[in-house]
Amino acid sequence: MVTGIIIGLLAGVLIALLVVYLAVPSLMFKENKIQADFDTTVASVEEAVIAKGWKVPYVHDLQATLKKFGKDVRSVKVFEICHPDHSYEILSRNEERIVSNLMPCRIAVYEKMDGSVWISRMNSGVVARPMSKVVRTTMSSAAKDVEEIIAEVVKE
Repeated sequence: MVTGIIIGLLAGVLIALLVVYLAVPSLMFKENKIQADFDTTVASVEEAVIAKGWKVPYVHDLQATLKKFGKDVRSVKVFEICHPDHSYEILSRNEERIVSNLMPCRIAVYEKMDGSVWISRMNSGVVARPMSKVVRTTMSSAAKDVEEIIAEVVKE
């Protein structure tokens, strides 16, 4: 009887770990299919970011970068976006600076093999949950803004 309980407990733990392992990617990242073409979506993202009061310090054209190395991939651009108020909340504090490697926020626009256009981003609200109150609050607020930016692009 004790052996059965131990085996059941171990099986339950293994199943729980498997479920967490399989679910983590879908919790950590969000993705939306867009009806517009790639170039229109890229322009819409930039407009929505600026309209929300955020800045676009840099846009990585990964297709062009990889082409320089002899690799051919479908269109993909990654926007680095920044809101000075959110950034300041984290970067002005010593202990919170550890999350600076997650800054600035990023939004990716890309084509999949079937030619469909997608937008993805990290779910920073989920990532921030186990962190300090300042990081959790700031990243959750930034995540809310990013979702509003994405919502503007998706509805176009």
